[in-house]
Amino acid sequence: MDKPFLLKDKRREKQLKYEKTMLKELSLKEIQGSIEHCFGEMTHCGSIQLSRIEEGCVDFAIESFLLGASYSRFGFFGETMETASLRCRREEKYLVDDLYEYLLYWGKAKEYPFIDESIFIACEFFITSWWKEGFFRGEKRYKLRLN
Repeated sequence: MDKPFLLKDKRREKQLKYEKTMLKELSLKEIQGSIEHCFGEMTHCGSIQLSRIEEGCVDFAIESFLLGASYSRFGFFGETMETASLRCRREEKYLVDDLYEYLLYWGKAKEYPFIDESIFIACEFFITSWWKEGFFRGEKRYKLRLN
């Protein structure tokens, strides 16, 4: 009865080790620049204050990056990035929806109903770009046999 739990613990330990090595490749300045790039335009109309959303966006960027990195092994074994992305479509969609809800809650978007769609599109771009970044960097590590 203990063997499945041991295997499960070993897998989780291996996953955590992989995530730690992948996180070493990230820089906070990169993420902050991405936040400014994706959501900076919305600060001009007053619908979002970057200082209020930055911490949460960093968390979403990291989650998306790690998700892409975890699916990069499929790319190493010959799948295209698009095919690998289809495998985790549900998780990626959850991240987009959660980020969107987070921005609506912490931003002032409720005062500007016309901006909702723009925020959603920016969320999709933000999550997808960090997923791709994780995928590319993870695939590179696989190719260099660093995993």
